[in-house]
Amino acid sequence: MPGFLALSTTLISCTSPSNNTNNPTDTKAETAATKAITFKTKVLRMGYQSSGDLVRVTGVLEKRLEPLGVKVEWAQFAQGPQLMEAMNVGKIDVGSVGETPPIFAQAAGARIVYLAGRRITASSGKGSAIAVPKGSPIKSLADIKGQKVVFQKGSASHYFIIQALKEVGLKYSDIKVLSMPNVEARGAFIQGTIPVWVTGDPHLALVEKLHGARVLRDATNIGTPGGYYVGTREFARENPELLRIILEEIDKNGQWAEANRQEVAKLIAPILKIDLPIQEIISGRANYRIKGITPELMKAQQSVADLFYNEKILPKKIDVQEALLTPQEYAAITPPTLISEK
Repeated sequence: MPGFLALSTTLISCTSPSNNTNNPTDTKAETAATKAITFKTKVLRMGYQSSGDLVRVTGVLEKRLEPLGVKVEWAQFAQGPQLMEAMNVGKIDVGSVGETPPIFAQAAGARIVYLAGRRITASSGKGSAIAVPKGSPIKSLADIKGQKVVFQKGSASHYFIIQALKEVGLKYSDIKVLSMPNVEARGAFIQGTIPVWVTGDPHLALVEKLHGARVLRDATNIGTPGGYYVGTREFARENPELLRIILEEIDKNGQWAEANRQEVAKLIAPILKIDLPIQEIISGRANYRIKGITPELMKAQQSVADLFYNEKILPKKIDVQEALLTPQEYAAITPPTLISEK
């Protein structure tokens, strides 16, 4: 999910994760049970994107892991492709990205594995869109033929634009693609030098509410398998007990967030320096919970990889099965809460 640069020293409400009685960080029995585990690593290196990470903001991993002798370090990246590049060269162990970056990373030879997926809900896709500036002569998605379209290549936006173009009978070759991270593109879009921008929250909500940007199509019902938590194969195989705790904390944090979206907004708004009403929109349409890796999910992910190959964007066909752990290894790292998607 989209980096928060600092963590507020005062939690907004008694219902925040640090005070949530359903959170394992406050459960003595679970803490005692995990104390007996000896982890191979003493440092967990987490990657997150500049648009933010609620897990980092709430500090749930630190609260659970540091008493067990594991320090958590965070590294920020512009978007998913940059995060995957850092993982490929061994700078981080685990990170959260959209469905597209792992495919491009695998094509580049990265030894990565899928750890967990993101749950798809009715709000999935509302926080991503193809947008044009206020006053743009472009009225419909079909009108972007021949236009310069800006997005980060290899990101979730890359897959989104291809699928959206197909809906209106256009090809990827019908647009002029310029790759640019969201953090760089937002200013240019506001200044009017970008005619079409494929982006997501918080950037999308900001340009919509503050600058009158118009949405040609959001990403709802685009047929995406969703985002993932990914990690290096070496880290996953050497630290199954640690990964199980990490995924458990991430999902419990997400469960709290989806039940307390206004509290999430209050927590994040001052950190990102976003007006609370805008942050409430962002938090209201975000997906926070995760799910276990299944054959059905990977079949959907394979279809994304095949699309990029068929469009001649990837130079070779990718088999996502090569980026999976064994069933026994998934059983070891996957908490029971992730097995069901209820």
